[in-house]
Amino acid sequence: MPVMEALWNPPTEQNSAMARFQDTVNSSFKLQLTDYHSLWSWSVEDVERFWGFWWQQADLIASHQPTSVFKKGQSFESDTWFVDARLNFAENLFRYRDETSAIVFRGEDGSREELSYRQLFELASRVAAEFQQLGIGPGDRVAAIMPNRPETIIAMLATTWLGAIWSSCSPDFGTDGILERFEQIEPKLLIAIDGYQFKGKTISVCDKVESIRARLDCLCVVIEWQRSGHINESISWQQLIDSSRPAPEFHQLAFNDPLYILFSSGTTGKPKCIVHGVGGTLLQHVKEHRLHTNVDRGDVLFYFTTCGWMMWNWLVSGLASGCTLLLFDGNPFFPQADSLIKVAEEEGITVFGTSAKYLSALQKEEVRPAERYSLPKLRTILSTGSPLVPESFDYVYADFKADVQLCSISGGTDIVSCFALGCPTLPVHRGELQCRGLGMAVDVWDSQGKSVRNEAGELVCTKPFPSKPVFFWNDTDGQRYHNAYFKRFDNVWCHGDWAELTDNNGLIISGRSDAVLNPGGVRIGTAEIYRQVERIPQVMESIAVGQEWEGDVRVVLFVILREGTDLTNALQDEIKKSLRKHASPRHVPAKILQVSDIPRTRSGKITELAVRDAINNRPIGNTEALANPAALEEFKERKELAD
Repeated sequence: MPVMEALWNPPTEQNSAMARFQDTVNSSFKLQLTDYHSLWSWSVEDVERFWGFWWQQADLIASHQPTSVFKKGQSFESDTWFVDARLNFAENLFRYRDETSAIVFRGEDGSREELSYRQLFELASRVAAEFQQLGIGPGDRVAAIMPNRPETIIAMLATTWLGAIWSSCSPDFGTDGILERFEQIEPKLLIAIDGYQFKGKTISVCDKVESIRARLDCLCVVIEWQRSGHINESISWQQLIDSSRPAPEFHQLAFNDPLYILFSSGTTGKPKCIVHGVGGTLLQHVKEHRLHTNVDRGDVLFYFTTCGWMMWNWLVSGLASGCTLLLFDGNPFFPQADSLIKVAEEEGITVFGTSAKYLSALQKEEVRPAERYSLPKLRTILSTGSPLVPESFDYVYADFKADVQLCSISGGTDIVSCFALGCPTLPVHRGELQCRGLGMAVDVWDSQGKSVRNEAGELVCTKPFPSKPVFFWNDTDGQRYHNAYFKRFDNVWCHGDWAELTDNNGLIISGRSDAVLNPGGVRIGTAEIYRQVERIPQVMESIAVGQEWEGDVRVVLFVILREGTDLTNALQDEIKKSLRKHASPRHVPAKILQVSDIPRTRSGKITELAVRDAINNRPIGNTEALANPAALEEFKERKELAD
């Protein structure tokens, strides 16, 4: 693949944290590394050396510094890091306790709240003291049904202050979906909101919370935000923040002790309970914030996320770097399609994080932020959740902001961080993730386990890293853990993404490898289809899956069309012609069908596997993981799929 002209180039005079880190590595190890890619190669050549050095540079607050970096186990799965270090997660997020703004909350109704680092510390200390009085301590699970509000962060900080384990989901989850997650981890305390806002409406969750609390048989603290009803047998949030008890000591934990329990968003079986450790999460997030995103005290860091997506966990770790977190809750297109852009200008957001689908939706709605907003402080846009297509790169630089660094980033719930992301010292190339993360030995392998370049294959990580899960909850023999990441290749992490390494040393990710299409034995990433189909103005969104057909697999494409548009033969021909010309004849679907909605997870990802099972008349498990499970009905038993 030829090296493409860059869409954005870093400043000639580099004063980024990444550039300074490279200089520090050169002086400390007597090296002459000249660019990021040589720095990355050095970082994965000896991962023990890199992570030990980054521990020193990150300057984490620890009651006991590690005497060893890495303890080799019998396999990648059992390798451990910094085994004798002792630290507390909340204490590291409270490195600063001054009057600098820690959190700004903006609601879809225009409401605004602000907390300084001092105020945040005082509130979290009061709540931690009350949690301790309620019997919460190390290893206890605290579960939350909460929107993306300051109280959620306060409750998480109070939980981790005491060495307890935090887990959360958003209040729009259904009752069964929440119970499928929280019943597995048996929380001692439930934190819940009484209601939330969406598209200008107040939605009460009191009945749902009451039934869930009864099933979980645990204590319940309720935050009365919307005044949308009453929840019996609950403790008022106000009672906690009015506490006069002295702040407890930060409970010190081992590096690999549990911090978070996150849940897989798969659509088969109960969600996996993925347990992440205190130190690995913190060390990785600080690296990604300070080095890869160049975050410091002067930044306003925003990510559009719910509390059920790992990007919330990623966002809140920004407190460890002293920046201001911008929280938003509600519909990003309410009351106007550019509502979030308006917030970005008003609040001086410097790092704007969102999903690929949000950018695609703005483009389809012909929203041109550059025509209305100057966004003088915005320097970086982050995108994740699904592959960012090349046309979205074009849109950002033409219609959003011409001098912004656009970083498509990728990792996931499994590592609560990134395998590939941005770098302030590298150019941005159309359709590519800029680089592999420092200390992450990421490669692309073919089916035989051979490293390939300019060829699609499995995204793997060949060496251990600190943010791998410490274990799965209730996985006593470790088999589920092993099967999730290490079954495909022996002693190598296989992430399940279909990816390609380019001549720029960047990556192109085409979607999940288990959703890769395989017509005639040729593997096709679904993103390769979407990026061509969604260039057509009449197509708002699409989903492509494989249908088992006459001993092979044929590609079926479902499309959502612009309002008032029908799927005519002429439009089908236009779609097929575009795919044939810009992709290949193999990418042309055997069937194109119109639908009114596409099923997606609660973090906004389209669910190809659920649709594939639906059209192949297979059972669809865990529909509670879907935000709109009713959408699947439109895909079942379509008569057009029988011929």
